[in-house]
Amino acid sequence: MGGGHESGLTHIGPDGAARMVDVGAKPESERRAVAEAMVRMQPETARAVEAGDGPKGDVLGAARLAGIGAAKQAGTLVPLAHPITLSFADVRAEVDSGRGRVLLLAEVRCVGRTGVEIEAMAAASIAALTVYDMVKGIERGVEIERVRLIHKSGGRSGEWDADDR
Repeated sequence: MGGGHESGLTHIGPDGAARMVDVGAKPESERRAVAEAMVRMQPETARAVEAGDGPKGDVLGAARLAGIGAAKQAGTLVPLAHPITLSFADVRAEVDSGRGRVLLLAEVRCVGRTGVEIEAMAAASIAALTVYDMVKGIERGVEIERVRLIHKSGGRSGEWDADDR
C-alpha cells in the first residue's frame, strides 16, 4: 500500500481509491501555515464591524474564536486530513471600511509529521462565515470573495509563499 496513484496525487491509492497518507515514517519538524479570507460588504456594514457594533455584537471577536475552533477541528471536518496537535492558532482581522472589506488572516503552527495548511484554511474559512453570519441582519449581499493559503513552512517541501505576497 505505498505511493500514490499515477496522477501523482498523494491521497489516491494504487487502486484509484481515496486514502489517508501514511506520515508515520516522516520526521517531525516545526510547521507553520498562514491563510487568508476576504469578505466584501458595503462600507457602512464594514464600519459597523470595525466599531464592534453589529446586530449580534462583536463580529471580529466571534470570528476570531470561531476560526481558532475550526483550526482545532480540521482533522474531523476534512475526511483525509490528519488530526494534529496544534501549538498555536490565531485569527486576526484587518478592516478597510472605506472599501468595504474585511481581511481575515489565520496562522497555525505545530511540531509534527504533516503540515497545517488545512487547519489555517479552515480557520480563515470559518472566521469568514462567522463574519457573514454576524452581519447578515444588516446586509444579505456580503460575499466571501476568496480563501487561500498565503504561506507555509516546514517539512520536506520547506518554505512557500503565494506569488503576490
